[in-house]
Amino acid sequence: MERTPGRRKGTNLVVRTTETLRDRIFACAPGTLLGALHQLARELEVGIVTLQQAARVLEHEGLLEVRRGPGGGYYGARPDDAALERSLSSYMRMHPAGYQEALDMTSLLFTELATAAARCTDAPLRARLKALGEETAHYRSMAEFGEFEGAFQELLFQMVRRPLFEMLTRVTLHHASGEGGTVVEMAGIGFENWREGRQRIIAAILAGDPDLARFEANRQNRAVVMAHRA
Repeated sequence: MERTPGRRKGTNLVVRTTETLRDRIFACAPGTLLGALHQLARELEVGIVTLQQAARVLEHEGLLEVRRGPGGGYYGARPDDAALERSLSSYMRMHPAGYQEALDMTSLLFTELATAAARCTDAPLRARLKALGEETAHYRSMAEFGEFEGAFQELLFQMVRRPLFEMLTRVTLHHASGEGGTVVEMAGIGFENWREGRQRIIAAILAGDPDLARFEANRQNRAVVMAHRA
């Protein structure tokens, strides 16, 4: 029992050291030398073991590179988008989200993306969206919407430029697809309703009306949710 406070104190010191190093890493450009092991330990006023434990955490996060030999030391780094997506995906596997929860998340994220896209003034991107919407008039089955949905989502990402939204949307869509099929297969509201809903959303975005875009996205999302609860 007497050892518990000591262990807790040691753990807290590692956490504080990790946070301090993380702040230093984000305060400088990727690849910056933070210092050598003994130098950093002195600067942070911690022991070698504590610093090494903190370094292992940051290495796992993709924020630290430990180089050995001449010119070695601790260098700041940045995880790539794929690594961040894998981390979030792993979290969702560790804390299983049901299909309904994943569907709710994708619906909320899509609504926000559509709303934000209505504020986009980039003429070439708006022209691409207009052309994409016009293509839907030629579709005759839900199967044809598979490629459209991918292109539509990617175009929204470009119009909005919100990296966190993009990562969360990609991961939750992947998770939801694994639970219940592709986006189109998950719809459950019928081909004509799906097409008309998408066309209304695109029209609202092109009209530059965020409130209407939100309304139309919510209306189609609500139809999908109700179809799966029926």
